[in-house]
Amino acid sequence: MTPLGASRAIRRHLVASVCCGVVIAGASIAGAVVLAHVVAGIIGDSSTRDLAYWAPALVVLAALWSARAVAQWAQARLGQRGATAAIAETNARILTTVTSLPPRDLARVHDDAALLVTRGIDGLRPYFTRYLPAVVLAGIVTPTAVVTMACYDLGSAVVVLIALPLIPLFMVLIGLVTRDRSAASLAAMGTLQARLLDLVAGIPTLRALGRAEGAIPRIDELAAAHRRSAMATLRIAFLSALVLELLATLGVALVAVSVGLRLVFGEIPLANALTALLLAPEVFWPLRRVGVEYHAARDGTTASEQATALLSDIDAPTPGVGTVVPEGATIELVGVGVDGRDGPAPDGLTATIAPGTVTVLTGPNGAGKSTVLQTILGLVPPTTGRVLVDGHDVTSLDPTRWWAQIAWLAQRPVLIPGTIRENLELFGRVVRLDEACRAAGFDEVLAGLPDGLDTVVGRDGVGLSLGQRQRLGLARALGSDARLLLLDEPTAHLDDDLEHRVLEAIAERARTGATVVVVGHRDVVRSIGDHVITVGGASLVH
Repeated sequence: MTPLGASRAIRRHLVASVCCGVVIAGASIAGAVVLAHVVAGIIGDSSTRDLAYWAPALVVLAALWSARAVAQWAQARLGQRGATAAIAETNARILTTVTSLPPRDLARVHDDAALLVTRGIDGLRPYFTRYLPAVVLAGIVTPTAVVTMACYDLGSAVVVLIALPLIPLFMVLIGLVTRDRSAASLAAMGTLQARLLDLVAGIPTLRALGRAEGAIPRIDELAAAHRRSAMATLRIAFLSALVLELLATLGVALVAVSVGLRLVFGEIPLANALTALLLAPEVFWPLRRVGVEYHAARDGTTASEQATALLSDIDAPTPGVGTVVPEGATIELVGVGVDGRDGPAPDGLTATIAPGTVTVLTGPNGAGKSTVLQTILGLVPPTTGRVLVDGHDVTSLDPTRWWAQIAWLAQRPVLIPGTIRENLELFGRVVRLDEACRAAGFDEVLAGLPDGLDTVVGRDGVGLSLGQRQRLGLARALGSDARLLLLDEPTAHLDDDLEHRVLEAIAERARTGATVVVVGHRDVVRSIGDHVITVGGASLVH
């Protein structure tokens, strides 16, 4: 079965490869028969040595060779298109499935998914463009050539059938070794890539601590491990290619010796002998090519197997399916608990979050305050208890419709490479943009940017300070017309004056009927709360 065989692009590629393989097989075998009869006729009959006599046969031979060349070109071209479509489809499936996971599950598969999308799945291109066509040809050309050979010389066909099984046998033995080597190489690449990504992300911190060069020995060690694994795979590839070439050459040599001896003693016509001799390479060539291309495709098939295993292990939510609740509904937390590394966090939390109020979540670090916001979002399903929205379990809601009602500010605002305007409107249109920027203090940031709203920032807001990123995220949340605001430490990295202004804007949103949930530690944050919930302390303060 082909990697990720359910793909329509792969099925189309298989059909195209089979059709081209039939044409290549027919042209190759017919060309060998025609060429053998032409040469035998020229050598055996002096009266037919005029090329004009053989002009029709030579035209047919040229047509067959041209058809074979065109079919091979079409097979390669269609293979490239099929490979591109299959790789794009597979990457899209991985990205769509992985990015729909809850944050904790996403963190668990992030590195594996990143390796597959950026490097692993691209290894399928040799599989579709070289290995798969070779398999198709081996399945069509080899048996057809043997049958045709038997029609002209049964003895040569018997010799070929005796030598032929040795090639698949050695291919299987070599493949078993190569499979383990490819898996090890991919694992080494995954570890190296994860370490490099962590190193790049932490370079500013490492430089600040004077430890920027501390990870170099480990990176060198991982790179050396990957290099050794890759070289071991290449050694096996070269040695296996030598073995397969030797077996194929010996098979053709046996046919040539057998045919030559019988031709000397007049036991076989020259035309039949030449036909058997010309068909012998056609019998071994496809299988030999399968063995050679197998190594080029092995990394891709290993990555495909890992992608299939990754997708099968993920039970991703289905967007667009579920209950739709009205805006401004009451949210109830009923004995909510979420298992963490150090035990449940939160643990048995019960509270009611009403519209038109500010609910402040406070408590020690690690108590699960941010996790409470994620359970309300439906990103993290509770291990125990339930989150009810208008009486409906949050896990039963239509995610797209539910998230459209929410403005969420995480501890680190999500920023993408692009303009300031694109980041402000990342989750939807910002109403009263000027008022939202002023309330968040982001108007002062805009005044200092060279192109204002059209200023371009990098990944995660590179080009802005932490405080400026926080203000941008606040402006995006406060400017949203969502009826539910989930704000995780919204005043972090802000000075006292701006903090009071932001908290007043948050309280004003609640007075206009919005439901506001804020995570905070400071007394000034707790002071705006209509309800203060201590997470981890099992207490509810009004």
